[in-house]
Amino acid sequence: MGGVPSPVARSVPSPRALRSHLLSSGLAGSVATSRERSLTRYRMFAARDPRVLIGLEPKYDWCFADLLHLMSQRCGVSADPKNTSGHDVIDPDRTMVALDAFADRLATVAATGAPVLLGTGHPHRLLGFYAALAAGLSAAGCHVLTPAQGRSVDITTRFGVRTYNLDYVRGVALMREPGARKAGSEPGAHTHSPLPVRVVLAAAADGAGPLPTLVVGDHGWVCGAGQLGIEAIGLADSDDPALFVGEAEGRVSVAVPLDDTVRSDYYRPLTRYVLNRACLSQ
Repeated sequence: MGGVPSPVARSVPSPRALRSHLLSSGLAGSVATSRERSLTRYRMFAARDPRVLIGLEPKYDWCFADLLHLMSQRCGVSADPKNTSGHDVIDPDRTMVALDAFADRLATVAATGAPVLLGTGHPHRLLGFYAALAAGLSAAGCHVLTPAQGRSVDITTRFGVRTYNLDYVRGVALMREPGARKAGSEPGAHTHSPLPVRVVLAAAADGAGPLPTLVVGDHGWVCGAGQLGIEAIGLADSDDPALFVGEAEGRVSVAVPLDDTVRSDYYRPLTRYVLNRACLSQ
């Protein structure tokens, strides 16, 4: 896991080369996410813990066994509940299929020039990935939205309620701790909360800009938007069942299974592959 970047990092990889990179970088295959953490979060989701629902209100009652079966189907994790330790596993072939669907949705939106919103709760790792998509979509004529710049949002964390500020870096929304870094710099704060996307969409609805046709991101950005009826696509680790439940229930269009905490440069081949498949400028 997390080995030396492969040669595809500076070129558009073929599907075969990208699959190999997924495995060598730890993006798929045996990933850093522990089996214990994933199983714990599946149980939390089944109990409807808002920390794991991240903005999704499931239509159905998802018991632990149902979730484990779903995550086995969508991610490739072990379906055996007696497998309780070690590293989790993400099937690279499932990642590839989902990446293709992800890119195809971007291509469709780009062809219409529709407004889009991009946001991340993992700016330390994924900002570059989303920023490249924002640039490609903008070059294709899409309006990359940036409403509610600088708005304060109170988010519940394990340390209590903390106030964060909404910022945009290269067209990508993220949250910052007040005073941590000057506006426009990077990176920002890690968060799973759906509150930021709710604030952004409310600002857009109140006249700060059009509502997005598509939201691209992760965590609460995807689930929060999907719950409000906005089409959403994004990336999700094996311990984030909400995006895959949202996909199964029709609130999330595409959830791409991969490790979302590897080195930021390991996502560059994915960026080039997606941009190329979506026929977006690079």
